Amino acid sequence: MKWQGRQQSENIEDRRGMSGKQIAAGSGRLAIILLIVGLLMGGDPQQLLSDFANSRQQTESSGPAGQKSQEEKNLMAFASVTLADNEKIWTKIFSESNLQYKKPTMVIFNTPTQSPCGTASAQTGPFYCPADQKIYLSLSFFNELTQRLGAHGDFAFAYVISHEVAHHIQNLLGTTAKMRQMQARTDEAGANRLSVALELQADFLAGVWAHYNQTLNNALEDGDIEEAMSAANAVGDDRLQKQAQGYVVPDAFTHGTSEQRMYWFKKGYTTGDPNQGDTFKEVL
Repeated sequence: MKWQGRQQSENIEDRRGMSGKQIAAGSGRLAIILLIVGLLMGGDPQQLLSDFANSRQQTESSGPAGQKSQEEKNLMAFASVTLADNEKIWTKIFSESNLQYKKPTMVIFNTPTQSPCGTASAQTGPFYCPADQKIYLSLSFFNELTQRLGAHGDFAFAYVISHEVAHHIQNLLGTTAKMRQMQARTDEAGANRLSVALELQADFLAGVWAHYNQTLNNALEDGDIEEAMSAANAVGDDRLQKQAQGYVVPDAFTHGTSEQRMYWFKKGYTTGDPNQGDTFKEVL
């Protein structure tokens, strides 16, 4: 994707290294308070000072992260450009339907961080939290895509980011809330099918974004769509289950098969029409 030198989003919350700083600062303040309280209560000053020194050493060791590598700087810039592209495109699409697009914030982190939807870490993977309307993303997921899942290229990463933006769109339109209500009235297998429909629609909307990113920005390069299709294929439930446990359990699918994910992304890209993504009708 052509992204160097292009506009970046202002809706980035950079938490890289922040958790370590906050914990260290908080722990340091607590240690000082405990030292003072201990002295006032007649504690052994020598022992208390020794404990304080040990506490300071531990908190300093968990301090700020080191210098960012050039690769990380590039990934950060690429993610920001991708988010900016999504902002412009979805603002345009929403306005054409007399709707207002509320831009999400993307939280970038490299150590576990908290969200209203739970702890975000490299192990959880990228996700969208409806409670605070933020996308949580560790840049290390790019390496996960390439090294473990075998999806190469920058546009594979753009697909992942745009898929999470699509969940924000579903939240704004009320699709997510309706799906949750339907899940509460069905069994586990039915709830999983509804989850699959929601995820496939997000793939479709990511494809719509790719369509407009080409027609409006001429941002795509040869092989970009293949990279996105490779990523969609890599994160299919059937493929991931096969890798993890050696067999496939269709009733346990929550995101869709590799074939389904590639199909709906390509349909979104080919049509560029958000109204043709009724995955609930076709999947259920």
